[in-house]
Amino acid sequence: MPEARRTRIASLDCIVVDGGDEPSIGVVICHGYGASYDDLAGLSNEWITLLGDRADNFRFVFPDAPHSLAELGMPQGRAWWPINMARLAEAVQAADFEELHAHEPPGVTEARVALCETIKEVKEQLGGEATPLALGGFSQGAMLAMDTALRGTIAPPQLLIQFSGTVICQPQWREAMNRLSGTEVFQSHGTIDPILPYASAQNLNEMLTSASVSTRFHSFQGPHTIDLESVTVTAELLRKIVVS
Repeated sequence: MPEARRTRIASLDCIVVDGGDEPSIGVVICHGYGASYDDLAGLSNEWITLLGDRADNFRFVFPDAPHSLAELGMPQGRAWWPINMARLAEAVQAADFEELHAHEPPGVTEARVALCETIKEVKEQLGGEATPLALGGFSQGAMLAMDTALRGTIAPPQLLIQFSGTVICQPQWREAMNRLSGTEVFQSHGTIDPILPYASAQNLNEMLTSASVSTRFHSFQGPHTIDLESVTVTAELLRKIVVS
């Protein structure tokens, strides 16, 4: 398997895996709250295997979130922005997500700016502004990927991957949905997710479909995780970028 290297790209530390000697498509995947860039880096090997010869076209980049959670008892844990876990748990218990969906978390703008800087540098290394991009993430990383696609200073990605994501900044996102007119969105969510419940994912899917965004929604019987079919389907969608 290709070697994973750790390097700093703009203001974020990243794990980078090239599928071939001369990649020309960037894939940037953001981990979830409490994890680190190591958490999802293994996806690159799975995608490279599934892509076969097409893998040569891709550079996989896994940025590390800027905030350490060491003082919360997670020495390796990182966050894109702070989360009030007690408040989230209350919302889950009460099945009341309207306020959370509309809320703009403090720190999301700084995270989006940092990610945009990293993506711009990735594109520059691969050939410039016109470099095709797949952008995605898991959980909090999925929220950041969506926010960056809708409100960032980069061009919208060709593929936007939402593993176990949800809605934040709802008024701002709704207003910017037309930016995804040329983007394929893949969304997956476990039906028994105890952290970001399935109904929350349905809310995001309704926002996308009501804006006529090209969306593929995959539900599975499982918790807050990425299932095997999601990996397989996203490999197919990455392959489409090569031939498009």
